[in-house]
Amino acid sequence: MTTPDELNQLSEPSPESLPSRVRIRLGLLVTLFGLLIFLIGARPALFGLDRSPVVGFVQIAVFLVGLAVICMGGYIGLISFWNNRDRTIAADLGSRLVATGYVVAVFSGMADVFGFGSQAPPQIPYFGPWQASGVEIGEALIAIGFLLLIPYHLRKKTEAK
Repeated sequence: MTTPDELNQLSEPSPESLPSRVRIRLGLLVTLFGLLIFLIGARPALFGLDRSPVVGFVQIAVFLVGLAVICMGGYIGLISFWNNRDRTIAADLGSRLVATGYVVAVFSGMADVFGFGSQAPPQIPYFGPWQASGVEIGEALIAIGFLLLIPYHLRKKTEAK
């Protein structure tokens, strides 16, 4: 038989088990700031900054920087849910998948700059369909990594109580 004190402990989470609201808010703010940078690079016409009909080096660099900031903000926000607990193998895999997805996106987006894209190095970098597909694959890997970082097992424990 459980005592009222034990029931109270089961129903109310301890302060050390709650995620830090400050870190969650910081992660969300950093992610939204990254989204703003990403949008400036991907669609500068939304902000009245479109000066060229093609996507050039500066636009590619800006949206990749925005993607990096989104990844950092998402990582900060989702890691705060773990709150100094040991992470599962899936969560560790998720954090590595986020980083790998970003590397895939950078190398796909900057393929012409690095010299293995569809344009020869002396020409202006061109963001073509192959580069766009590579960036989309990198973004999909990032999204899968973020899904793996969510602590699903904690939700199941609190629902069972």
